[in-house]
Amino acid sequence: MIGRLTGILTDKTLAGGVLLDVGGVGYDVSVPATTLASLPAVGERCTLVVHTHLREDGITLFGFARPAERDAFRLLQTVSGVGPRLALAILSGMSVEDLVAAIAREDLARFKAVPGVGPKTASRMCLELRDKVGALGTGAVPPPAAAAPAGAVSQVISALVHMGYRQGEAERAARHARENLGDDASIEALLRDSLVALVG
Repeated sequence: MIGRLTGILTDKTLAGGVLLDVGGVGYDVSVPATTLASLPAVGERCTLVVHTHLREDGITLFGFARPAERDAFRLLQTVSGVGPRLALAILSGMSVEDLVAAIAREDLARFKAVPGVGPKTASRMCLELRDKVGALGTGAVPPPAAAAPAGAVSQVISALVHMGYRQGEAERAARHARENLGDDASIEALLRDSLVALVG
């Protein structure tokens, strides 16, 4: 099983993933939008924590910026009705810390905002994961988010397009989020605000 990949990021525009060159071998890795937004520029070196998903018809690699994200991805799939693609979509719309908080508050609306998550699945996630999210090691209070770099808006736009939104609507949502949250907002916060605007 592949647990981690370190190499040169060669493509960030693949549908649902990135291409990482490791020793001359290109790995197609599916990543959530939150991870995509945090990756360096194409041509730079990066490391992804990886979950290897085996099926009869092939192998799919899912990559994450940190172990807690991979652990959350795996934990989400213990809920009936949540497969790898839906787990990835959930983590594209919220950080691990936000996930823990939403489960603790039983914030069904937050989960139902994710395409593919209905009322029953949202309820099951809150019920079944309530006593398990402590294993993610995130603590009760999320750490302060890092300030966004200068290219935050462009990274958020790229992440939204990567999720399937049109370029124009992604640009409008990202710029509106920047106006709402200010110049010191983190990429994660900008992405979250953009998604709320697009879904709402």
